Amino acid sequence: MNASLSFHMSRRNFLGASAAGVASLSIGIPELLAADKKIPVGLQLYSVRHDCEKDLPKVLETVAKIGYKGVEFAGYYGRKAGELRKLLDDNGLVCCGTHTPLETIQPQNLAATIEFNKTLGNKYLIVPWMDPKTKQGWLDMAKLFNEQSEKVKSEKMLVGYHAHSHDFDLIDGDSCWDLFFGNTRDDVVMQLDTSNCMDGKADPVAVLKKYAKRAVTIHLKEWGGDAQAVIGEGKVDFPAVFDLCEKNGVTEWYIVEHEREGNALENVRRCYQGLKKMGKV
Repeated sequence: MNASLSFHMSRRNFLGASAAGVASLSIGIPELLAADKKIPVGLQLYSVRHDCEKDLPKVLETVAKIGYKGVEFAGYYGRKAGELRKLLDDNGLVCCGTHTPLETIQPQNLAATIEFNKTLGNKYLIVPWMDPKTKQGWLDMAKLFNEQSEKVKSEKMLVGYHAHSHDFDLIDGDSCWDLFFGNTRDDVVMQLDTSNCMDGKADPVAVLKKYAKRAVTIHLKEWGGDAQAVIGEGKVDFPAVFDLCEKNGVTEWYIVEHEREGNALENVRRCYQGLKKMGKV
């Protein structure tokens, strides 16, 4: 699957800005892991964004019935953090991340972002898009993430960055990915996206090996195969991905994302069934 720049720009715009909320942090991860030693599987709601726009409560109910344990937000559909948290609680779901725009982790906005995510019960603040054009630009981003990672530590939160194909472009012989993750703290989350990585002509297995202790959450997305291919029906070497994630001692969530044609809710159901066939759920 080839992801165009225009698509990613529209995705960036779709995310919107974060808002503030107040409540205690309640992640639920230890309980999930204690009940089932398998890495829990969540869904990136961008996969079903149009359905969410129409009826978010119904989507969350359906996602929970499919079997997903959590959801990662990419926009909040005009709802406050408390409303979202209630919808999650009502369906037995937890928040396994938010795709929060770069501006929301800037120093002037970080406190509000923390409070919003405390209400959601989310500890993973994942920036989904940035595109510096120079080596120094990527090094400046690494510095920002290092600083903000230290600031959220007392809240038991993590900041991280999600992969797109352009992140594997080269600048003076170094990939943007390496410029960033080679200069960030170990607690800055590397949220690899298996399909976007392959779109960028990189090998997700090699990337995972290189940054074995950084993949706290990872996006499972198929690459290749036919237009309707879901997880397990394309060319991603998922057995190798799972092996690395399950041996690195740090991966806390598998997060499914699907962006192909067809019925979105049916597609994420099929993705879940694909993981079930591979013994992951």
